[in-house]
Amino acid sequence: MGDRDYYWVLDSRNKKSLVLDLKRPEARDALERLVRSADVFVTNMPLDVRARLGIRWADLEPLNGRLVYASLTAYGESGPEANKTGFDATAWWARTGLMDNVRSGPDSPPARSIPGMGDHATAMALFGAVMMALYQRERTGNGGMVSTSLMAAGLWSNAMFVQAHLCGAAVRQRPPREQALNALGNMYRCGDDRWFILAAVSEERQWPGLVRALDRPDLAEDARFATLGARRKHVHDLVAELDEIFATRPWAEWRERLDAEGITFGGIAKLEDLAGDRQMLEIGALTPLSDPDAGAALTVNSPVFYEGVGEGGAGTSASPRRAHGRSLADLWIRRGRDRGAAALGRRGGCERRLRGPGYRGEAGC
Repeated sequence: MGDRDYYWVLDSRNKKSLVLDLKRPEARDALERLVRSADVFVTNMPLDVRARLGIRWADLEPLNGRLVYASLTAYGESGPEANKTGFDATAWWARTGLMDNVRSGPDSPPARSIPGMGDHATAMALFGAVMMALYQRERTGNGGMVSTSLMAAGLWSNAMFVQAHLCGAAVRQRPPREQALNALGNMYRCGDDRWFILAAVSEERQWPGLVRALDRPDLAEDARFATLGARRKHVHDLVAELDEIFATRPWAEWRERLDAEGITFGGIAKLEDLAGDRQMLEIGALTPLSDPDAGAALTVNSPVFYEGVGEGGAGTSASPRRAHGRSLADLWIRRGRDRGAAALGRRGGCERRLRGPGYRGEAGC
């Protein structure tokens, strides 16, 4: 934990925000004015709340036939659970089998997700839907409604296991690491207590190189490991051998040796490793953040890159202290609206709201 709202720094940079009390007539008028000129309206309010506030697609579409209405729910737009609230931990992670399937072993409890893990993945699905609708609008001139849900996105994330089960396959819980089904697709601990995952899927091709990287030519001659079939039969023996070998050197040495032989593997990074990750910095996955209020020199970029566009860092994080004075009045003046309508902001019809632990939903233009 820290003294800054790091979720705000990450997800709200370069944004301005306000809250309209839609129970007030003047706020409703402000919303409708915004909708009439908006390209996209995004909401994750529960469906019954949208009905009460009058922000359903059916309510807003008559105001702007070119509007793209993007709806995000926990469990979908219809069915007995359409009005049920949920978070990524409940609808994306637990409901879809992901939480059960990623146990470290059959006797381990279900694994907890980390904050935002399902939110960000689901947001990318909604982003794709919005872009599809905007493209359709360019062709037809008409807007439309697009949607996704945390549950649907989570099911898609677990789709391979789900489809296997739907096809009648027996999907078993993963065994403990020591009882792996394939020693060349397993996790190992190095001499400095750092872990990595070996993923030599092209095993016949990569086995000789792995033996060279290990500096153990005797393994290639060992009858238990000489062929693919033998390695499968004696997989637990091979795991034990590799455990002993990898414990003899630090991770940096093993990384260099495995890279030299073209072996497929991945270091299991710790959070403190990431800010100095050269590859992440090179591709812009971590990007400079030019906001002295953010408390960080870097931020995590969105994973979509458009060549030649958006280079040069993430700009401001729109921190709460800096953006506190923003109001609907600013919006109206910038859009060239009637200055009299801007008085709404001064009368308290809009206010700042931060995304904190109690955050439930938002609607925006």
